[in-house]
Amino acid sequence: MGRWERAEKAEVSRTPEEAFGFTLRRIRLKRGLSQQLLADRSGYDRTYIGLLERGQKAPSLRAIFNIATTLQVKPSEILAKVQRVVGRAGKINHAG
Repeated sequence: MGRWERAEKAEVSRTPEEAFGFTLRRIRLKRGLSQQLLADRSGYDRTYIGLLERGQKAPSLRAIFNIATTLQVKPSEILAKVQRVVGRAGKINHAG
């Protein structure tokens, strides 16, 4: 079992942003793209892609659609994977 499989199955608390970043990185690597190549093809800065992958930035809906198109996946597929990662980690804390 590889590092990503162990990380995916680990019972760690993940925010939706961290889960998105984890998912984005897995898909990007599966496609054989560097952060720079994904950035160049999607029109975003490499730094932004890195921030997304580390869960330090929350993507806009537009960014999700643009990145999904670049990675040749449906936005709903990305979000379904994010939902599974968050679901394994436990409930999301809701503000308010």
